[in-house]
Amino acid sequence: MSVQQIAAVDLGAGSGRVMLVSCDDDCRINLREIHRFKNQLKEKSGHFCWDLTALEQEIITGLNKIIDNGETLHSIGIDTWGVDYVLLNQDGEVVGPTYAYRDLRTEGVMSKVQQDIGKKVLYQKTGIQFLPFNTVYQLKAMMEDAPPWLGDIQDFVMIPDYLNYRLTGKLNREYTNATTTQLVNVNTDSWDQALLEYLGVPIRWFGQIRHPGHQIGYWQHHSGKRIPVMSVASHDTASAVIAAPLSRDGSAYLCSGTWSLMGLESKQVCNDSTAMEANITNEGGIDGYYRVLKNIMGLWLFQRLCEEHQISDIPQLVRQASQETPFRSLINPNHEGFLNPVSMVESIRQYCKTHNQPIPYSTAQLARCIFDSLAMLYRKTAQQLALLQHKPISCLHVVGGGCQNEFLNQLCADVCGFDVISGPVEASVLGNVGCQLMALDRIQNAKQFRQWIEKSFPLKHFRPNPKFLEVGFLNRKWHEFCALT
Repeated sequence: MSVQQIAAVDLGAGSGRVMLVSCDDDCRINLREIHRFKNQLKEKSGHFCWDLTALEQEIITGLNKIIDNGETLHSIGIDTWGVDYVLLNQDGEVVGPTYAYRDLRTEGVMSKVQQDIGKKVLYQKTGIQFLPFNTVYQLKAMMEDAPPWLGDIQDFVMIPDYLNYRLTGKLNREYTNATTTQLVNVNTDSWDQALLEYLGVPIRWFGQIRHPGHQIGYWQHHSGKRIPVMSVASHDTASAVIAAPLSRDGSAYLCSGTWSLMGLESKQVCNDSTAMEANITNEGGIDGYYRVLKNIMGLWLFQRLCEEHQISDIPQLVRQASQETPFRSLINPNHEGFLNPVSMVESIRQYCKTHNQPIPYSTAQLARCIFDSLAMLYRKTAQQLALLQHKPISCLHVVGGGCQNEFLNQLCADVCGFDVISGPVEASVLGNVGCQLMALDRIQNAKQFRQWIEKSFPLKHFRPNPKFLEVGFLNRKWHEFCALT
């Protein structure tokens, strides 16, 4: 039996992993975590930035562990979050800070760009939702600041492209991550020159965009072994969707983690006025599909709550939250005030006070407020997606770390009124592997890979409780929530 061994590097905004993934002839997949590390924002001169040197060193440490343990490695792939970028000079060295999307320098920039270009024009060009940290606004803020090193810039690359460059010495602009910039023309899959000219950034910074599923170059271990580095769907959400076993007609997906990203796969761009009003995004996928989705702030609020209250037993807090009065306090999880507040707890309480909601005081009440509000926002987003595809959502596949929250899964099924299927947990890693298998000619497409997923990983089903939807207060609370969003 031949076994393909693949290294999947999966970087999130809070942590990163190097995983060794084995795929055998029976289409079964086995995961092993080789190296886990923290990824934390660093404050430099009053700005939040990423420590690229530390990330690179941690990746190399993980890859070295694999080879030093005597493992055979057939390929490597890297996925990360979106929108953040790196600037290089002619020698391939980093120019300026690598700002994080949670940095506040883009405050007020989005409205100015919309005013200059026109919101409708910008949306029809790119199909990307309006989020204040999108790359287009980061670059606008940078150009207006006019730092002294602007003239040194030779290349603009997204973070995973930079890390691949450090491994291989080859520059590759990967499609799925590039689309998160709100600078890629949705009709041509290339950089929109008119937008670049508006920003005042030279077109020469931006190379040709390439779709994933090919080899970039080689990483060389200190022993001399050369391992192929593959271009994967380097936006972690794009990779996660590849691993979502969307088998039913009308299936939607929810990539649940720090962010919750709910959407559909579509061969058609949804960039009409209805989609724009719903702030729907059309990010790049694979096999000719767009990821028609919406960003929801997600478990970031819950993560910050646990951090501030120093919660070590998260399952216990979830159980306590499940015993609290449902829908007592509701918030809009996507409110800008929750993006990166000094205190998430105080921000939630202040929001409730401002919007005449009962103030949650205990940790369990705060957690329940977050879960109830997320479930409500999932329902609203599902209705918006159903309107775009002209048919109801039949079921929701929840993937990623958040799919382990069974209380939230059941709450989502109850509030939304359709089946929720959870798993796999390691969706981004698995989608990363799927792209590498395509580059290695082991599989043809995502549909085939999803069959491998269903064979290798147990999925759990959550069905809506009919009595839940009959409760009159839910309708009252639904209208109350809609008024907040």
